Amino acid sequence: MTKQGMTPEQAAQLSLAEQHEWFRRATSRRAMLRGGLVGAGTAIAGTAIASAAGLTGTASAAPVRSAASLLPTADRPNGSTVVPFGRHISYGADPTRQMSVAWQATAAVRNPFVRIGRSPQDLGEKHHAEVRALSTLASDTSPIDSVALVSPSTIEQYYLHAALDGLRPGETYYYAVGHDGWDPGSNLAVVKSFTTAPSKRGPFTFTAFGDQGISYDAVATTHLIAGQHPAFHLHAGDVSYAEGTGHGLITDSYDPKVWDSFFQQVEAVAATVPWQVASGNHEMEPWYSPDGNGGLAARFDFAGQQNTYYSFTYGNVGVITLDANDVSYEIPANNGYSGGKQTAWLEQELAALRKRADIDFIVVQFHHCAYSTCSSHASEGGVRQYWVPLFDSYGVDLVINGHNHVYERTDPLKGGSVTTAAPSGSTVTPATQGTTYVVAGGAGNSLYSFPAKDSYDGAVDDVSPIASFVNEPGRTKTPETVAWSRVRYTGYCLLAIDSAPARHGGTSKLTVRAIDGFGAEIDRVVLTRTAK
Repeated sequence: MTKQGMTPEQAAQLSLAEQHEWFRRATSRRAMLRGGLVGAGTAIAGTAIASAAGLTGTASAAPVRSAASLLPTADRPNGSTVVPFGRHISYGADPTRQMSVAWQATAAVRNPFVRIGRSPQDLGEKHHAEVRALSTLASDTSPIDSVALVSPSTIEQYYLHAALDGLRPGETYYYAVGHDGWDPGSNLAVVKSFTTAPSKRGPFTFTAFGDQGISYDAVATTHLIAGQHPAFHLHAGDVSYAEGTGHGLITDSYDPKVWDSFFQQVEAVAATVPWQVASGNHEMEPWYSPDGNGGLAARFDFAGQQNTYYSFTYGNVGVITLDANDVSYEIPANNGYSGGKQTAWLEQELAALRKRADIDFIVVQFHHCAYSTCSSHASEGGVRQYWVPLFDSYGVDLVINGHNHVYERTDPLKGGSVTTAAPSGSTVTPATQGTTYVVAGGAGNSLYSFPAKDSYDGAVDDVSPIASFVNEPGRTKTPETVAWSRVRYTGYCLLAIDSAPARHGGTSKLTVRAIDGFGAEIDRVVLTRTAK
């Protein structure tokens, strides 16, 4: 049995929501025993959840603590000793006028704020920030340095978020964050900047990758982003690997302080380039919420929306971020958690974007791969079942995934079939030839392998067909032989996408480039559409 009193085998029989409910009761029971409390709450009938996993004992009858009682209650230290860190920004619902600024504090602080201005020497009035606190029992964690905390008994994390509105399109703003006792004033060393989206069509670049973690390779790929001068960055899930096992189980290894290191690692870029993240399997954290996304929601903002699936538009590109844990057969802890709402929302968003005259391209990012031959995870059957038909119906141009720690690009596909071969340097017309799928999971975590030779620009070695598999219900792996794997690269990389919009009747281009860990281009494909 684990410290939580549950084995991995028992946890695997429960949904993530059921594990969270069990954890709340077990946590409450431990608190009662430590405090010598008897009958301090109302008993809850939890027999169904406990028996489903073969669990008996006190956990099923423990009272539930209120959400408020789980938050840190420690006295606040002098604010002058608490230095903000881990700044990261993301778009609001309207990227032309809204930006969210987030950061972290090592302790509870009073009256956190953002100062913003048009010059680093002239920051304006304070904008209030919201505190999102996470408290994790140290006994329920697996410290990556193998040394558990003796005191205190909980790990407290404080995330601050300020939603800025009423900004001007296409303008650069400077900002600094603070709280009572720590007012940065005009200290240029702590002043960062960001630029809102323009209101008019024009050329721009954005970047993407997934499966980053904390490593020297992750540091390198992070700084590759800055070299592309992107308008924004997409992160296709498996962000920090604080949840080290990735099964979405209460028994998984977990060290929340890994997030502290992650935000320090990416701050140099994420403080000025909006990061739009997707939830991967290593973001399912049962400790904080029934859907496992409570931790992610405390740390990031989702373009003004409350779910980990959301959308925004920049120039002539519509971007949709999905939570593939909802449809995953391979890792089913959160399968079906939205009750079909996410897929229904996706169809509505796709339909709305395709009707807009100002949108040429639709890009979708999520974690689990629709199409990949990588030996570790290959393809996700749930994505193919629920989402790929919608991508076909509404003409999605580009799908970006992580999960497999490699780079791989498909030929354009319709209904899972190749419409044309597209070697590096090709031009594809998605309106007639279908969707291009890219796996960009080489952001810094340990690399995986392919069942066939690498084949990329400068080292082409076409191998077709390739034996692979697709994850199906019941955690089964169904073999398949595929001909759609066009480019494969085993190495760290960054995806860079350049948008070149045209006027009405002209040809708009979306150039998709893969860059290896040393900055060299290893793949390129151009997607084209007639501007409306």
